[in-house]
Amino acid sequence: MFVLELTYPATRDEGFIERRDAMIGEHIAWLKTHFEAGTFIASGRKEPRDGGIILAVGNDRVAMNELAGTDPFAIAGICTYRVTQFYPNTVAPALNQYRQDPPA
Repeated sequence: MFVLELTYPATRDEGFIERRDAMIGEHIAWLKTHFEAGTFIASGRKEPRDGGIILAVGNDRVAMNELAGTDPFAIAGICTYRVTQFYPNTVAPALNQYRQDPPA
């Protein structure tokens, strides 16, 4: 499983908010595509609003980094991604299908 952390630039030029807001529809469509494919299981903006978080299912770090690079926000320079892989070996019963043991 992966945590994809989107971060907006610390220093933002004058038109940043307008560009981000103009592209939100493309970003949401991208998210929806990956939710429908079963790759994304949760997402939302961070508080304070300096980016967002996506929980993604998978085992291939290279593929997940490549996927993050296809976000219209990333392509446009609206955000950067930090991709963290982890093994959810302890989960709530409702999340049992996402449980993974770390490799030996």
